[in-house]
Amino acid sequence: MYNKALEIINEVRKAVVGKDNIIAKILMAILAQGHILLEDCPGVGKTTMVLAFSKALDLSYKRMQFTPEILPGDVVGYTVINRDTGKQEYRPGAALCNLFLADEINRTSSKTQSALLEAMEEGSITVDGTTYIIPKPYTVIATQNPIGSTGTQLLPESQMDRFIIKLSIGYPRISDEVRILKQKQGSNPLDSVKKVADRNDIIAMQQSVENIYISDEVYEYIARLADATRSHPLIKMGASPRASIALARMCRAAAWVSRREYVVPEDVQNVFFDVFEHRILINARAGINGSTPHAALEDVLKNVVPPRINN
Repeated sequence: MYNKALEIINEVRKAVVGKDNIIAKILMAILAQGHILLEDCPGVGKTTMVLAFSKALDLSYKRMQFTPEILPGDVVGYTVINRDTGKQEYRPGAALCNLFLADEINRTSSKTQSALLEAMEEGSITVDGTTYIIPKPYTVIATQNPIGSTGTQLLPESQMDRFIIKLSIGYPRISDEVRILKQKQGSNPLDSVKKVADRNDIIAMQQSVENIYISDEVYEYIARLADATRSHPLIKMGASPRASIALARMCRAAAWVSRREYVVPEDVQNVFFDVFEHRILINARAGINGSTPHAALEDVLKNVVPPRINN
């Protein structure tokens, strides 16, 4: 199964140049049965990244471009009356699939954004009192433009908390951008991405990740990190227990990808910022001093002593 994960990463790398760490973390999040938020300016490859994963994993895939006109029913579906039978029939929305790309999610209304909450948390959709189970595996990968861009609005905090990680792809290095330009010469790199896994492979890998061992010392380390965010002088809203659970799940995935059957403190540190940064709010004092959530979390990580684990 480890080789299967490496094959997935190598296929996505054909279309996404110079972002191996981001590719690996997205795969970790999928294996941790979480959802991913990609925040970046337009044009850096967010959609290409998701399309490459959909091809490599051969999952049922749907994409929705979120605009102010999109309604909750477009996302989760709606019921209509069948004229022949007189009975209600459910028409599935875009979110009913294995891999759902919510493109520019912060350009639509809060009501439409919130329509995804049940799907992301429960793996089900309720329409007109009837609940429909979403097929597994299920992953939402949402993209958003930086806050302040034209037509954007903040995601509700409850929505942000449902994403196991938030990542930023960032601009490419000059050498990588040269490779991107050459790749685009007369062809689409996505055409070279091949299927190397299917839904059964993903489910099997997810089950393997769930069996990764976390010691009491590492559990306590995670809890102490979360607690430190709640008492930090620059943080107004610290990490919730849901954030701690998300960190533990991502640590298991990080250990599994590293071919270990147990979590070490380095796994926690590897994904700490990705899991916590979008879940905390800094206070006015931090804003006046020009501090950021990342800087506050750096201080937390520096001051919480990790346990010593004998490998």
